[in-house]
Amino acid sequence: MGSVSLSSRIAVLLFVLAVVQSCLTFVHGDNIKTTDDFQCPVTVNIRGLVDPIDLPYYDPLVQRNVTGWEPEQISVSLSTDYDSVWISWVTGEYRISNYLEEYDPNSVGSLVRYGESRQALNHTANGHSLVYSQRYEPPALLNYSSGIIHHVRLTGLEPNTVYYYECGDPKKGAMSEVYWFRTMPVSGPRSYPSKIGVVGDLGLSYNTTTTIDHLIKNDPALILLLGDVTYADLYYAHGADCEKCDINGVRVNETFQPRWDFWARYMQRVVSKVPLMVIEGNHEYEKQVGDQTFVAYSARFAFPSNESGSNTAMYYSFNAGGIHFVMLSGYIDYDRSGDQYKWLEKDLAKVDRKKTPWLVAAMHPTWYGTYVKHYREAECMRMEMEDLLYKHKVDIVLSGHVHAYERSNRVYNYTLDHCGPVHIIVGDGGNREDRSTTFADEPGLCPKRPKERDLAGRKCSFKFTSGPAKGEYCWNRQPEYSAYRESSYGHGILETKNETHALWTWYRNVVDKNTTYPADRVYIVRHPERCHVQPEVLN
Repeated sequence: MGSVSLSSRIAVLLFVLAVVQSCLTFVHGDNIKTTDDFQCPVTVNIRGLVDPIDLPYYDPLVQRNVTGWEPEQISVSLSTDYDSVWISWVTGEYRISNYLEEYDPNSVGSLVRYGESRQALNHTANGHSLVYSQRYEPPALLNYSSGIIHHVRLTGLEPNTVYYYECGDPKKGAMSEVYWFRTMPVSGPRSYPSKIGVVGDLGLSYNTTTTIDHLIKNDPALILLLGDVTYADLYYAHGADCEKCDINGVRVNETFQPRWDFWARYMQRVVSKVPLMVIEGNHEYEKQVGDQTFVAYSARFAFPSNESGSNTAMYYSFNAGGIHFVMLSGYIDYDRSGDQYKWLEKDLAKVDRKKTPWLVAAMHPTWYGTYVKHYREAECMRMEMEDLLYKHKVDIVLSGHVHAYERSNRVYNYTLDHCGPVHIIVGDGGNREDRSTTFADEPGLCPKRPKERDLAGRKCSFKFTSGPAKGEYCWNRQPEYSAYRESSYGHGILETKNETHALWTWYRNVVDKNTTYPADRVYIVRHPERCHVQPEVLN
């Protein structure tokens, strides 16, 4: 794949070897660490012990507070660029019974009025609507049918501009109150959203509400949700808690779909103003009659799938100022011969790093977690896709799945590498399954190689063939690629300063709901002039 001069290879290798022998901590001018050198591994003990209890159905925060066909569960999401956004909402109450009669999605209009002044909503846009059901066999189980879900795309918007809007059906006298959102800045090397919030494995527990309260105080311009949204699959279809959700070791394929409505009602106070971009996790699988999966996830959110050429809710891309995001799926085919990989190749090849210098990948499963939970589960996906991300100089890889926080040094193929991305796990949003608290490198805790096979029926986990863990499946200490890890709830904030520096901060939740703490902070620094060697050359 392309040639690189001998002098270029030597320059890069000398640059890496100069620091690979030690883990020095260099700091920025404001005394914040940078990724210019590899950080010594740090583990912080558990903080903020709070029982993971879900909000019940009767909590005022999840109650329906509209009548008739008035809109609720209102949210904003982005299209592929600053000039377009999606407005989504639900009308009508959900239905649960043994035998369902669905709403006619065309019985209520999908209209948005919008403009740059609250008093002058001079523009209108119409969209589409749909209804989805979650059905089970046998019929004795309670089936679910959603309210009418509306998605309307606004186009022709100006960058970095506040727009006011209302949504609903004026013919039925059912319009929302007026909300507002701000568009993304135009793409460019010095044009970025002020702050991007990052959360994963959120759920709807009291810990979730603390995370969201803290996130709101940081005033993000955009929020990324890295999968595992509501955990509706941890309930039986009639609403009872199903604990581990299995009977004699067999998974119970039931969900309590109203948890989706509860979650969207709670989140409306945030996402009706701040765009939310979501990628699916394993808890969105939600298998039902006809082997349908990811139905609620695909129906409830608006995605720039068509705009980004993926034509599926399972993976897509978009720009936010000078950052290009690729949202990837670990739950459909990711083989190099598959549609997702081919789409990713084309998408990355089209990225203009002069306009979007930063390239960020986001997914639910993690590639470089050191916790016992989900340890190296996504090896097949990593082995298929890591080279492609490395080739295109992806700067950051965000993930969830592990219910804790962890940030890596720059890494590629389990080796410290200044040209590799920084991997960040933010699966600590607050869900009811509690946190991951044990590490695979602790004595006696190295998990056995996973029995599960990947989507293609392969087992990809292997024993290391080089380095300190040679011949073993786990390290016997915190791996050198792991820079910081902590089993606490929290959220992340990404502040991109310019084309080479971005400030990443992870905020730890503490017991006091009104207090958050910037526990891990680092400047992620890009050196694209040093990182043009392709993976095949380094192997």
